[in-house]
Amino acid sequence: MSSLTISIFGNKSFLEIINEIKLFSKFKIEYYQDQDLDLCVKDAIKQNLLVIFFANEVNKSFFNKNRINYFPSILIAKSSILKNIFSNEFSERLSTPFSILEFEKRVISLIAKNEFKKNSSIHLNDYIIDKNERKIKKNDLELQLSEKEINFLILFSKSKEPISRNVVLEKVWNYSSKSETHTVETHIHRLRKKILGKFGDNNFIKNNSKGYYI
Repeated sequence: MSSLTISIFGNKSFLEIINEIKLFSKFKIEYYQDQDLDLCVKDAIKQNLLVIFFANEVNKSFFNKNRINYFPSILIAKSSILKNIFSNEFSERLSTPFSILEFEKRVISLIAKNEFKKNSSIHLNDYIIDKNERKIKKNDLELQLSEKEINFLILFSKSKEPISRNVVLEKVWNYSSKSETHTVETHIHRLRKKILGKFGDNNFIKNNSKGYYI
């Protein structure tokens, strides 16, 4: 857990307070200035960051666009600003004024949720597979999948080599490799169609003489 970085955007005085009282001394603390809002979000998506955003009348429209849904965050602002901003299970809203104790509780809660989320996520090329939600995600898009489809993709994530039809039958469907069935072909066709429709990717599942691969 100590590998997590806590980033603070838009309030240098708060950063100085946090450092002075050594509230989260075991974590790396970074600071982003007002003009670095886009950079802050991009870094948070790419890296293991928890971001503390300070919103105001000038930058509130940025947060109304729901651009902070894919990493843990706390948005701190006046209650009048917060009421119009979207929230989700990996973000917290904290109205000013607030106590350091309440702030600490929110951060600890988000860290725990983030650890759980990380353990449920699998990276597969440019995609993220969420085992718990049974979804595949890329950028701002996500697609709900069936349990078999998730297990199918998890199998691919564990192999760097093409996987034969027989292995897929045994590992995903618990069928004998000698079974006369078109289950694998049918599911791959459906999954390819879903991926193409949602992400525009017509080359998601490939195959050669050795089997299927992503």
